[in-house]
Formats: sequence, structure tokens, C-alpha cells
Amino acid sequence: MTGTLYIVSAPSGAGKTSLVDALVRSLPDLKVSVSHTTRPRRPGEIDGVHYHFIDVDTFQRMVAAGEFLEHAKVFGNYYGTSRSQVLESLAAGTDVILEIDWQGGRQVRAAIEDCVSIFILPPSRAELERRLRGRKQDSNGVIAQRMREAVKEMSHFREYDYVLVNDSFDEALADLQAIVRARRLRCSVQIERLGRQVQELLAEDD
Repeated sequence: MTGTLYIVSAPSGAGKTSLVDALVRSLPDLKVSVSHTTRPRRPGEIDGVHYHFIDVDTFQRMVAAGEFLEHAKVFGNYYGTSRSQVLESLAAGTDVILEIDWQGGRQVRAAIEDCVSIFILPPSRAELERRLRGRKQDSNGVIAQRMREAVKEMSHFREYDYVLVNDSFDEALADLQAIVRARRLRCSVQIERLGRQVQELLAEDD
């Protein structure tokens, strides 16, 4: 049984990573693809867990070799999704989540038709800025840049299959769970998953 590929996008500060982490913990056979990036590692981040941290030359060599399913430059750093890692997980029947921006989302949808795309919006600009400042990681200038980039990112939400607002974390998580569960209950998926059980139910008595 082939897994489903999920694209999850959101502006920085919308709570995407926290929601996806909670989603993965709550459902079986669901994993987040670990991206490659050229950005510096932040305190507490582990190579191979949060990202695969590589230099620009290595990244560019991987791009030239066609090793990325998608790649983009965000805030001056490069990010990319390993094609082989994603396809291997899907072939093994595992559902995979890509946390990527709208540029990467377009590339993935063009490469893999049968994927599900989800966009997460913040409840307001004021709340988005409050969350960004609450991290206490960025200067006023960087936060202003992130807010400008957030508007650009959010302008592409119409390209996605599903849109949800992260006002209440629990409600937003429930919405994500509902999307995954509904996808897994599609008739074509259930026929493949239930197989023998369906055959027995439909078998005629001798």
C-alpha cells in the first residue's frame, strides 16, 4: 500500500511545526520528511532530526544531480526535500508530511499529482507578530522582514486543497487529524488496506 504525501505550508509564526509535531505523535504511520538546509543550526537543533545541515556547495551539487523533490531559497538560506527519502517512505506505506513554503508546494504538486496540500493561517496579523516576538530570537528588523514575507506567503493559500486557522491549537490539530483520517478512509485506500476482509464480506455462501 502506497502512503500519501502531505504538503503543509504556513507563514513563519503560524504554529505549523508545533501542530505537525502533535499530529505525528497522535497518528500511526505518519512521519515528517527531514529537509536539507544551508542555514546555521540553532541552539538545541540536532543534525538529521530537525534538518540535514549542509553547506551551499553541497546543496548546489545535490540540485544539479536532481536529488531534490523541491528546493527553494527562504530568508537567504536554501532548503530542499530529498526525493529518494520521500519516495522510499511512500513506497513502504508510510504517510509523509513536507513542511515547505508555497514555492516548494508548487514544485511538489507538479511532480506528484496525488498529494494533499494544507495551508495554515494565523488568526490575525497582530497575533502573528506577537508569536514572532514571543520567540525572543529575532531583532525588530528581522521580525519586520518576516511579517512582510508572511503576507507574500499567505497570498498563495488559494492554491491549497485545505485551509485552516490556528487560533485554538486544539481545534487546529483536530482539523489536521480529520484531514488525514478522511484521506485514509477513501474507498480506494480501504480496498487495498482491508483486502481479505472485504473479500470475505462479499463472498457468496456455497
